[in-house]
Amino acid sequence: MAKLPILEFPDARLRTKAVLVETVDDEVRQLVDDMLETMYDARGIGLAATQVDVHRRVVVMDVSDDNSQPLVLINPRYEPMGDEKEPLSEGCLSIPEYYAEVPRYLKVKLNALDRNGEPYELEAEGLLAHCIQHEYDHLEGVLFVDYLSPLKRDRIMKKMQKRHKLMQDA
Repeated sequence: MAKLPILEFPDARLRTKAVLVETVDDEVRQLVDDMLETMYDARGIGLAATQVDVHRRVVVMDVSDDNSQPLVLINPRYEPMGDEKEPLSEGCLSIPEYYAEVPRYLKVKLNALDRNGEPYELEAEGLLAHCIQHEYDHLEGVLFVDYLSPLKRDRIMKKMQKRHKLMQDA
């Protein structure tokens, strides 16, 4: 396994729409393993392949307290179960140190392929439902800052650009 570099906002590659995985093979399974290692190392609860500059429809997540319940979503699709939404404070490994309230559907039904390419379905609510929607957005080239006002989004972008410049100068 290998830790992968995580792209950071405002990197334009984060806006790339991911393509379907045609075959779940050893290369995809290796990507999944590397993404899980990267996510756990960064202390995240979800990571989309887009965030590691692989533009395929692959997501890993684990919302458990002890990192004991990894979930693999290949070619995920979800549909809301009802119209009710709730705001939850979201962060993102591609936008470190910034959090914002984002309204998401309370419950969703997910369809995806697992690490072995087997289809599965699950109903999710709470944090897992939020995480599914957040990571799915990444596959579509959407970031949580896109739900914020232009003023807030621009402020975060300027701070991230300053952060990148400081890191380059160091």
